[in-house]
Amino acid sequence: MAHVLAVSPRALSAAGEPPFAALALLAHTVRAMAPDTSIVTESGRADVIVLDGRTDLASARQMCRLLASAGSDTPILLVLGEGGLAAVTPEWGVRDIALDAAGPAEFDARIRLALRDTVGRGVVTAGGLVIDEPAYQASLDGRVLDLTYTEFELLKYLAQNPGRVFSRETLLADVWGYDYYGGTRTVDVHVRRLRAKLGVENESLIGTVRNVGYRFIPDVGRGDAA
Repeated sequence: MAHVLAVSPRALSAAGEPPFAALALLAHTVRAMAPDTSIVTESGRADVIVLDGRTDLASARQMCRLLASAGSDTPILLVLGEGGLAAVTPEWGVRDIALDAAGPAEFDARIRLALRDTVGRGVVTAGGLVIDEPAYQASLDGRVLDLTYTEFELLKYLAQNPGRVFSRETLLADVWGYDYYGGTRTVDVHVRRLRAKLGVENESLIGTVRNVGYRFIPDVGRGDAA
């Protein structure tokens, strides 16, 4: 599930209708706003921007320029009427284009592709594990894991560095932060909880290096915890 910012002159419709009917049928979290300078601030809270260029191409282009000048890296999905296709050039900086006739399935596919191609904001995959940073969700073999904030951060940190061994002190500093005053025992406790949530057949994804610490082993034979 992604956080979608829908930017459209129709965002303030008196009838309360969503600017893109197809988005309302998807599981994504959608926030609508009118095209104005606050898009720069709001873009930092979104995974994808769906920008309405159906009725006002000049305004849509202005929003693209504004985001580019602010250094925003949030991917833009531009929605156009067929007649607007000729006006769009690479200088607009949009990630993808959809016609206004697109249905929910097409919108969903284009949003997922935009997320996949987003550098630094994408999805970590390893050993059947999928960590979706934008959605703050982790799943294993299609099963969503019910993780606390710290468990998620610890699992993400290990999975982003497969095979690398981390001492408890390093994990405590990098995941909990240098201002954390607890002992390294808390790392062991969180690893134990993570393994329990991964399940007996998958707990070996987090391996123990005796007298050193832990590492993530995506290609290890499952069921043989170190």
